[in-house]
Amino acid sequence: MKQPFQLLGSLLFILTTCNHTKTEPKEMEPKATKELDFASGYSEVNGLKMYYEIYRPAGQAGGQAKALVLIHGGGSTIPSNFGKVIPLFAKNRQVIAMELQAHGRTNDRGTDSSFEQDADDVATLLHNLKVDKADFFGFSNGGTTTLQIAIRHPELVHKMVLGSALVKRNGVPEWFWGFMQQSKLEHMPEQLQTAYKEVASDTTDLQLMHDRDAKRMVHFKDIPDEQIEAIQAPTLIIIGDKDIITPEHAIELHRQIAHSELAIIPGGHGEYIGEITTIQPDFKENQLVVPMIEKFLDKK
Repeated sequence: MKQPFQLLGSLLFILTTCNHTKTEPKEMEPKATKELDFASGYSEVNGLKMYYEIYRPAGQAGGQAKALVLIHGGGSTIPSNFGKVIPLFAKNRQVIAMELQAHGRTNDRGTDSSFEQDADDVATLLHNLKVDKADFFGFSNGGTTTLQIAIRHPELVHKMVLGSALVKRNGVPEWFWGFMQQSKLEHMPEQLQTAYKEVASDTTDLQLMHDRDAKRMVHFKDIPDEQIEAIQAPTLIIIGDKDIITPEHAIELHRQIAHSELAIIPGGHGEYIGEITTIQPDFKENQLVVPMIEKFLDKK
Protein backbone atom coordinates (compact mmCIF):
# COMPACT_ATOMS: atom_id res chain seq x y z
CA MET A 1 0.00 0.00 0.00
CA LYS A 2 2.49 2.62 -1.11
CA GLN A 3 0.06 5.01 -2.81
CA PRO A 4 -1.48 6.41 0.39
CA PHE A 5 1.91 7.49 1.67
CA GLN A 6 2.79 8.88 -1.72
CA LEU A 7 -0.17 11.24 -1.35
CA LEU A 8 0.84 12.03 2.21
CA GLY A 9 4.20 11.63 0.81
CA SER A 10 4.36 12.08 -2.81
CA LEU A 11 0.31 14.15 -1.48
CA LEU A 12 19.97 29.90 -13.71
CA PHE A 13 21.24 33.10 -12.82
CA ILE A 14 23.86 34.05 -10.24
CA LEU A 15 21.71 34.78 -7.21
CA THR A 16 21.78 38.18 -5.57
CA THR A 17 22.15 37.69 -1.83
CA CYS A 18 18.87 38.62 -0.15
CA ASN A 19 18.37 36.82 3.17
CA HIS A 20 19.84 33.67 1.65
CA THR A 21 23.20 31.98 1.43
CA LYS A 22 24.52 30.58 -1.80
CA THR A 23 26.47 27.34 -1.94
CA GLU A 24 28.84 26.18 -4.62
CA PRO A 25 27.14 24.35 -7.52
CA LYS A 26 26.96 20.60 -7.04
CA GLU A 27 28.27 18.05 -9.46
CA MET A 28 25.66 17.05 -12.03
CA GLU A 29 25.47 14.21 -14.52
CA PRO A 30 27.82 14.81 -17.48
CA LYS A 31 24.97 15.18 -19.95
CA ALA A 32 23.21 17.77 -17.77
CA THR A 33 26.46 19.67 -17.14
CA LYS A 34 26.74 20.49 -20.84
CA GLU A 35 23.18 21.78 -21.05
CA LEU A 36 22.37 23.32 -17.66
CA ASP A 37 23.72 25.80 -15.17
CA PHE A 38 23.00 24.99 -11.54
CA ALA A 39 23.06 26.72 -8.17
CA SER A 40 21.80 25.75 -4.73
CA GLY A 41 21.56 27.37 -1.33
CA TYR A 42 19.59 28.05 1.83
CA SER A 43 17.24 30.96 2.41
CA GLU A 44 15.88 32.37 5.67
CA VAL A 45 12.15 31.71 5.32
CA ASN A 46 9.72 32.28 8.20
CA GLY A 47 11.89 30.53 10.78
CA LEU A 48 13.29 27.94 8.34
CA LYS A 49 16.58 27.56 6.57
CA MET A 50 14.91 26.47 3.35
CA TYR A 51 16.99 24.54 0.84
CA TYR A 52 16.48 25.38 -2.84
CA GLU A 53 17.95 24.58 -6.24
CA ILE A 54 17.94 26.63 -9.42
CA TYR A 55 18.56 25.27 -12.91
CA ARG A 56 18.66 27.17 -16.19
CA PRO A 57 19.81 26.62 -19.77
CA ALA A 58 23.58 26.83 -19.91
CA GLY A 59 24.96 30.29 -20.64
CA GLN A 60 21.61 32.03 -20.30
CA ALA A 61 21.18 34.88 -17.82
CA GLY A 62 18.40 34.32 -15.28
CA GLY A 63 16.15 37.05 -16.63
CA GLN A 64 16.16 35.46 -20.09
CA ALA A 65 14.51 32.21 -19.00
CA LYS A 66 10.91 31.76 -17.87
CA ALA A 67 10.65 30.57 -14.27
CA LEU A 68 8.95 27.28 -13.35
CA VAL A 69 8.61 26.55 -9.62
CA LEU A 70 8.42 22.86 -8.65
CA ILE A 71 6.78 21.90 -5.34
CA HIS A 72 7.22 18.33 -4.11
CA GLY A 73 4.76 16.05 -2.33
CA GLY A 74 4.78 14.92 1.27
CA GLY A 75 7.57 12.62 2.41
CA SER A 76 9.59 13.61 -0.64
CA THR A 77 12.66 15.52 -1.76
CA ILE A 78 13.50 17.41 -4.93
CA PRO A 79 15.17 14.42 -6.64
CA SER A 80 12.66 11.80 -5.48
CA ASN A 81 9.77 13.69 -7.10
CA PHE A 82 11.38 15.63 -9.91
CA GLY A 83 14.73 14.01 -10.70
CA LYS A 84 13.51 12.70 -14.05
CA VAL A 85 11.82 15.89 -15.24
CA ILE A 86 14.11 18.70 -14.08
CA PRO A 87 16.73 18.14 -16.83
CA LEU A 88 13.93 18.26 -19.42
CA PHE A 89 12.15 21.36 -18.10
CA ALA A 90 15.44 23.20 -17.58
CA LYS A 91 16.42 22.96 -21.25
CA ASN A 92 13.92 25.71 -22.01
CA ARG A 93 13.24 27.57 -18.76
CA GLN A 94 14.61 28.45 -15.36
CA VAL A 95 13.56 25.83 -12.80
CA ILE A 96 13.33 26.63 -9.10
CA ALA A 97 12.74 23.78 -6.64
CA MET A 98 12.77 23.75 -2.86
CA GLU A 99 12.35 21.33 0.03
CA LEU A 100 9.54 22.28 2.38
CA GLN A 101 9.48 22.24 6.18
CA ALA A 102 11.09 19.09 7.68
CA HIS A 103 11.70 17.62 4.21
CA GLY A 104 15.14 16.72 2.89
CA ARG A 105 17.64 19.47 3.62
CA THR A 106 15.17 21.96 5.13
CA ASN A 107 14.84 22.06 8.91
CA ASP A 108 11.71 21.91 11.06
CA ARG A 109 10.37 25.06 12.74
CA GLY A 110 8.81 23.19 15.68
CA THR A 111 5.19 23.66 14.59
CA ASP A 112 2.70 21.47 12.73
CA SER A 113 2.84 21.55 8.94
CA SER A 114 0.02 23.08 6.94
CA PHE A 115 -0.61 23.70 3.26
CA GLU A 116 -1.28 27.36 4.00
CA GLN A 117 2.08 27.75 5.76
CA ASP A 118 3.88 25.91 2.97
CA ALA A 119 2.29 28.32 0.48
CA ASP A 120 3.49 31.30 2.51
CA ASP A 121 6.97 29.76 2.77
CA VAL A 122 7.24 29.34 -0.99
CA ALA A 123 6.05 32.92 -1.50
CA THR A 124 8.72 34.19 0.93
CA LEU A 125 11.44 32.15 -0.78
CA LEU A 126 10.50 33.62 -4.16
CA HIS A 127 10.56 37.12 -2.66
CA ASN A 128 14.05 36.42 -1.31
CA LEU A 129 15.12 35.22 -4.75
CA LYS A 130 13.57 38.33 -6.35
CA VAL A 131 11.07 36.33 -8.41
CA ASP A 132 7.92 38.41 -8.89
CA LYS A 133 5.88 36.00 -11.01
CA ALA A 134 6.31 32.40 -12.15
CA ASP A 135 4.64 29.26 -13.41
CA PHE A 136 4.09 26.56 -10.79
CA PHE A 137 3.96 22.77 -10.91
CA GLY A 138 2.98 21.06 -7.68
CA PHE A 139 2.73 17.31 -7.30
CA SER A 140 0.48 15.52 -4.75
CA ASN A 141 0.67 17.50 -1.48
CA GLY A 142 2.69 20.01 -3.50
CA GLY A 143 -0.32 20.42 -5.77
CA THR A 144 -2.46 21.32 -2.77
CA THR A 145 0.23 23.80 -1.70
CA THR A 146 0.26 25.26 -5.22
CA LEU A 147 -3.50 25.76 -5.04
CA GLN A 148 -3.02 27.61 -1.74
CA ILE A 149 -0.42 29.83 -3.41
CA ALA A 150 -2.98 30.74 -6.07
CA ILE A 151 -5.49 31.54 -3.31
CA ARG A 152 -3.19 33.39 -0.90
CA HIS A 153 -0.64 34.90 -3.30
CA PRO A 154 -2.38 35.16 -6.70
CA GLU A 155 -0.01 37.92 -7.85
CA LEU A 156 2.82 35.34 -7.98
CA VAL A 157 1.07 32.89 -10.29
CA HIS A 158 1.21 33.14 -14.07
CA LYS A 159 0.07 29.56 -14.79
CA MET A 160 -0.09 26.46 -12.62
CA VAL A 161 -0.06 22.71 -13.06
CA LEU A 162 -1.76 20.64 -10.36
CA GLY A 163 -0.45 17.07 -10.41
CA SER A 164 -2.64 14.65 -8.40
CA ALA A 165 -3.70 17.43 -6.02
CA LEU A 166 -6.27 16.88 -3.26
CA VAL A 167 -8.69 19.69 -2.41
CA LYS A 168 -11.65 17.78 -0.89
CA ARG A 169 -11.75 14.80 1.46
CA ASN A 170 -14.01 12.95 -0.96
CA GLY A 171 -11.26 13.15 -3.59
CA VAL A 172 -9.75 9.87 -2.36
CA PRO A 173 -11.39 6.54 -1.42
CA GLU A 174 -12.88 6.49 2.08
CA TRP A 175 -10.43 3.82 3.29
CA PHE A 176 -7.57 6.30 2.77
CA TRP A 177 -8.48 8.25 5.90
CA GLY A 178 -8.48 5.18 8.13
CA PHE A 179 -5.12 4.18 6.69
CA MET A 180 -3.70 7.61 7.49
CA GLN A 181 -4.88 7.44 11.09
CA GLN A 182 -2.90 4.22 11.51
CA SER A 183 0.11 5.35 9.47
CA LYS A 184 3.54 4.38 10.75
CA LEU A 185 7.02 5.07 9.45
CA GLU A 186 7.37 1.47 8.31
CA HIS A 187 4.48 2.10 5.87
CA MET A 188 6.61 4.67 4.05
CA PRO A 189 8.03 3.32 0.77
CA GLU A 190 11.67 2.35 1.11
CA GLN A 191 12.58 4.50 -1.90
CA LEU A 192 11.32 7.63 -0.12
CA GLN A 193 13.12 6.75 3.10
CA THR A 194 16.36 6.22 1.19
CA ALA A 195 15.92 9.46 -0.76
CA TYR A 196 15.50 11.38 2.50
CA LYS A 197 18.56 9.77 4.10
CA GLU A 198 20.69 10.55 1.06
CA VAL A 199 20.28 14.31 1.50
CA ALA A 200 19.22 15.09 5.11
CA SER A 201 21.87 16.33 7.51
CA ASP A 202 20.20 14.43 10.39
CA THR A 203 18.58 11.20 9.23
CA THR A 204 16.91 10.68 12.63
CA ASP A 205 14.47 13.45 11.61
CA LEU A 206 12.83 11.02 9.17
CA GLN A 207 10.33 10.11 11.90
CA LEU A 208 9.53 13.79 12.44
CA MET A 209 8.88 14.34 8.74
CA HIS A 210 6.58 11.33 8.67
CA ASP A 211 4.65 12.46 11.73
CA ARG A 212 4.24 16.03 10.46
CA ASP A 213 2.86 14.81 7.13
CA ALA A 214 0.62 12.14 8.63
CA LYS A 215 -0.94 14.57 11.12
CA ARG A 216 -1.59 17.12 8.37
CA MET A 217 -3.46 14.54 6.30
CA VAL A 218 -5.48 13.18 9.22
CA HIS A 219 -6.74 16.72 9.89
CA PHE A 220 -7.16 17.67 6.23
CA LYS A 221 -10.12 19.99 5.59
CA ASP A 222 -11.87 20.76 2.33
CA ILE A 223 -10.75 23.92 0.57
CA PRO A 224 -13.91 26.08 0.35
CA ASP A 225 -15.61 26.21 -3.05
CA GLU A 226 -15.58 30.01 -3.14
CA GLN A 227 -11.78 30.07 -2.79
CA ILE A 228 -11.31 27.58 -5.61
CA GLU A 229 -13.81 29.32 -7.88
CA ALA A 230 -12.07 32.67 -7.39
CA ILE A 231 -8.85 31.37 -8.99
CA GLN A 232 -8.14 33.11 -12.29
CA ALA A 233 -4.75 31.64 -13.20
CA PRO A 234 -4.76 29.28 -16.20
CA THR A 235 -4.51 25.78 -14.73
CA LEU A 236 -3.67 22.30 -16.00
CA ILE A 237 -5.00 19.49 -13.81
CA ILE A 238 -3.30 16.09 -14.19
CA ILE A 239 -4.02 12.72 -12.58
CA GLY A 240 -3.25 9.12 -13.48
CA ASP A 241 -6.07 6.78 -14.39
CA LYS A 242 -4.88 4.51 -11.56
CA ASP A 243 -4.21 7.42 -9.19
CA ILE A 244 -5.25 7.55 -5.55
CA ILE A 245 -7.03 10.79 -6.56
CA THR A 246 -10.38 9.91 -8.13
CA PRO A 247 -11.35 11.00 -11.66
CA GLU A 248 -14.54 12.51 -10.23
CA HIS A 249 -12.49 14.76 -7.97
CA ALA A 250 -10.30 15.97 -10.85
CA ILE A 251 -13.34 16.61 -13.05
CA GLU A 252 -15.06 18.64 -10.32
CA LEU A 253 -11.89 20.70 -9.77
CA HIS A 254 -11.73 21.30 -13.52
CA ARG A 255 -15.32 22.58 -13.45
CA GLN A 256 -14.59 24.90 -10.52
CA ILE A 257 -11.47 26.59 -11.93
CA ALA A 258 -12.63 28.76 -14.80
CA HIS A 259 -9.49 28.71 -16.97
CA SER A 260 -8.52 25.08 -16.52
CA GLU A 261 -7.70 22.04 -18.61
CA LEU A 262 -7.82 18.40 -17.50
CA ALA A 263 -5.63 15.45 -18.45
CA ILE A 264 -6.08 11.89 -17.20
CA ILE A 265 -2.92 9.96 -18.04
CA PRO A 266 -2.45 6.16 -18.02
CA GLY A 267 -0.62 5.09 -14.85
CA GLY A 268 -0.49 5.57 -11.11
CA HIS A 269 0.21 8.41 -8.68
CA GLY A 270 3.20 10.30 -10.09
CA GLU A 271 4.08 7.80 -12.80
CA TYR A 272 3.60 10.56 -15.38
CA ILE A 273 6.59 12.49 -13.95
CA GLY A 274 8.79 9.51 -13.09
CA GLU A 275 8.29 9.83 -9.32
CA ILE A 276 10.83 7.57 -7.67
CA THR A 277 8.44 4.88 -6.36
CA THR A 278 6.90 4.41 -9.83
CA ILE A 279 10.07 3.75 -11.83
CA GLN A 280 10.06 0.38 -13.59
CA PRO A 281 13.00 -1.39 -15.29
CA ASP A 282 11.50 -0.57 -18.71
CA PHE A 283 11.12 3.16 -17.92
CA LYS A 284 11.50 5.45 -20.94
CA GLU A 285 11.70 9.23 -20.97
CA ASN A 286 8.94 9.46 -23.56
CA GLN A 287 6.47 8.19 -20.94
CA LEU A 288 6.70 11.53 -19.12
CA VAL A 289 4.21 14.36 -19.62
CA VAL A 290 6.82 17.12 -19.92
CA PRO A 291 5.91 17.99 -23.56
CA MET A 292 2.23 18.32 -22.63
CA ILE A 293 3.05 20.57 -19.67
CA GLU A 294 5.40 22.71 -21.73
CA LYS A 295 2.76 23.10 -24.45
CA PHE A 296 0.31 24.33 -21.81
CA LEU A 297 2.83 26.71 -20.22
CA ASP A 298 3.89 28.16 -23.57
CA LYS A 299 0.37 28.69 -24.84
CA LYS A 300 -0.52 32.38 -25.25
